[in-house]
This record gives sequence, C-alpha cells and structure tokens, in this order.
Amino acid sequence: MRAIWSGAVTFGLVNVPVKLYSATESHDVPLHQVHDADGGRIRYERHCEKDGKKIPYEHIVRAYDDGAHTVVLTDDDLKTLPAERSREIEVVEFVPREQVDPIRFGSTYFLEPSDKSAKAYVLLREALESTERTAIVKFALRQRTRLGALRVHGDTLVLQGLLWDDEVREASFPALENPGDVTKKELDLAKVVVASLEGDFDPSAYVDEYQAQLRELIDAKLERGDAVASERPEAEGEEGGGEVLDLMEALRRSVAKKRSSGDDDGEKKSAGGRKKASASSSDKPARKRKTS
Repeated sequence: MRAIWSGAVTFGLVNVPVKLYSATESHDVPLHQVHDADGGRIRYERHCEKDGKKIPYEHIVRAYDDGAHTVVLTDDDLKTLPAERSREIEVVEFVPREQVDPIRFGSTYFLEPSDKSAKAYVLLREALESTERTAIVKFALRQRTRLGALRVHGDTLVLQGLLWDDEVREASFPALENPGDVTKKELDLAKVVVASLEGDFDPSAYVDEYQAQLRELIDAKLERGDAVASERPEAEGEEGGGEVLDLMEALRRSVAKKRSSGDDDGEKKSAGGRKKASASSSDKPARKRKTS
C-alpha cells in the first residue's frame, strides 16, 4: 500500500503522527470502449454546444447552472476560496459508538503510526476501546475540510469519512403512513424464517459471481491470443508529520487546560453575584486563583 496523506491525530495536546492508507479497493474488472472493427480506443472530444468548436482543455472552466442562469467560475475565482491544507486530524469530541449512524459513513482509511508515536497511538486505541466511544474528527484531504469518525478495527485505528448533515436525505414514503397492522401470527412466522437463516457473518463466504465469470471470459480470450495491455499510473504519496510531545506531559496539560477552561466559565457565570455581595463579605480576603 502507498500512503495518500500524512500528518497527525491530535486530541487535547497529544500529537500522534500517522500516515493514511485507503482501506478498500474495487475488484471490478476495468472496461473501456473500443471500435468493434479494429479494437481501437474510443476517445471523447470536448465541443462547445454554442459554436460547435472543439475546445482545448486550457480553455475549459467550471460553472454552476441553476436552470435559468450559468455562473462561470474561473481558476482565479476558485483561488479566492480558502484551500484546506491542514496536516492535523483534530478530535473535536468523543461520542458513544451507537450514535454514529452507518448511513453517514463514507470512504475508509487505515492509520499507521510512526515508530516514535506507536505508544500514543496504542493509548488512543485503548482509550476508545475501553470507553466504547468513537472520536469525531475534522481533517483536510485534497484541499477540502472533511468530517470523520475515528474508531478501532482490530489492532488498527481507522478513519471513516462522514457525510455532512445536509448530505443525508430524509426518507418519506406514503406507503408507510398506513401500512396496516402486523399480527402476532405473522410476526411469529417471520421470526421462524429469520431463525432458519441465522449465522455468523463471514465476508469471505460471499463472492461476486459476475466479476468472477467476467474474469474467466477475459482469461479465455487471452489464451486465444486476443490480448490487450493497459498501464495504470501509481498514486504519489504525501510526506509530512508533526512533533511528538512527551505523552504524560501532554495528557496532564490537556486535563489542566480543560479544568482551567471550566474554572473560567464558572468565574464568568458568578461575576454578577459577586458584584451584589454585601459589604461584610468584601472585608474577607480574596481567594487566590489557581494558575495552571
């Protein structure tokens, strides 16, 4: 595997340098279009709908069409937007596992620790496992800010992209408004059917038969000498990372910072009450504030 991103997971003041790897890959046989007479590749040319001319790539820009108007966005326009190049996977909160609905999951990535950050990596992994929590994180990938869920997969931490809230559709189907009552007899019979198909999930027991047969078909053609060669460019990895702080010191400072923040909030909330205190109470020596 080749790393597609490198940076650091941060929670509190703890910094865990990691590399990011795609955790999944497609097994579909790649197919393309060719001329049936001679096997030549079919290429698509870019033509303008207005003047019919073939347009070179350097003169093609992006645009938004709302149905009535087309808003052209040049490269200079897009450069005014804040590109995200952060090298941090920032933990923003730890939530109960069951609160993250699988419908929100996107791409999955493995996180590999550096040699120097292995202990902090294991600490975060065991903290998530023992508390049965998932870390909600923000990170930047391909110049876009993304939301993610950091969780445990065996001995590894995995990062799963999460859809933003407005990207998940609401399901509303009229047929479910008055579906009719399910009788106890029907439910009992359904449970019998479920029980007859109970088992433990073994992913290796399931095979994509269409892809398997497609590969057999291709192999048969290759044996007859009908061969096609193709080249696949390899993705380039990214370098980077962060410093590793002393683990115990970083944890202590994180807790102290959180407590200090709580004390400040308490001081602000009680400020009005202190202003209304009696004269006798003002004669008492002021309590010295703790400093962290």
